[in-house]
Amino acid sequence: MSAINFEIRLNKENKIYHEGELLKGSVHFNCPAEAKHDGIILTMEGVVNLQLSTKNVGLFDAFYNSVKPITLLNNTLELDAPGKLTAGNSDFHFELPLVCKKEPRILYETYHGVFININYQLRCDVKRSFLAKSLQKIQQFCIQNKPTVVDAKALKASEVNFSISPETIQKHTKERVAMPRFLITGKLDQTECCVTRPLTGQLTVQHTEVAIKSIELQLVRVETCGCAEGYSKDATEIQTIHIADGNVCPKLEIPIYMILPRLFTCPTLVTKNFKIEFELNLLVIFKDDYVVTENFQVVFKRTESPSDNKIRT
Repeated sequence: MSAINFEIRLNKENKIYHEGELLKGSVHFNCPAEAKHDGIILTMEGVVNLQLSTKNVGLFDAFYNSVKPITLLNNTLELDAPGKLTAGNSDFHFELPLVCKKEPRILYETYHGVFININYQLRCDVKRSFLAKSLQKIQQFCIQNKPTVVDAKALKASEVNFSISPETIQKHTKERVAMPRFLITGKLDQTECCVTRPLTGQLTVQHTEVAIKSIELQLVRVETCGCAEGYSKDATEIQTIHIADGNVCPKLEIPIYMILPRLFTCPTLVTKNFKIEFELNLLVIFKDDYVVTENFQVVFKRTESPSDNKIRT
């Protein structure tokens, strides 16, 4: 039986598509000699895989009460009926519409999380006789929302100023713990952020009685999976960056600048079956390893400014 070498090629090199577009490409075959097959099938799949956290529902419940996957795309196309592939190169072209035809009737953005994964892929199966092993190739592609235009005033409205001190930390607690005196002020430029742009801001250590060991910024995903028995909600770290290492000079403005990882973030998503949300933790670690944390709720969107739109057009 002759060897069959093949690959799935997409017309877009970056493999990024929007809902409503046509997914165009070809399956390229290279055969050193004529090869027989029992059919070539191309399948396009889009699935939301949900997994319950064992921390919330227990190991037994997480195993037996798994949440059913949500199918977004499931199209099958016969590229070639049973027959033979000629020696040399051959291509089978395809066009598939990127439309979700049943509930939820929307394509969510590609996302790789811990308990929620939104994946899109093409699978090409070359069926062969009983004595020859069938062949399969998989090609992943990404779905992204089309950017919405937002003006500078709307971005400015989501700016947050913050102040961290023993008084703000103990504001909502009954117990008062002996704590060194310190004051840290700053701001986040936006809490409604575009996923393709960095999180920015600044902070200043006004004064502190105890030396600071480091200041870190932590990006956290909060994934909620729904099911008949209830909800599983878990927060997990995506990435942490050092803003300052070692003791910080008082009154020195320190910039905040975090680039969001492409596949591990997406626009904030809330559906009846699951939620993908994000938070920021500002961690101040003192020399005695005492840690002070300030939490910020952030909303991610896929946006562009009017100036970006003018440049592109």
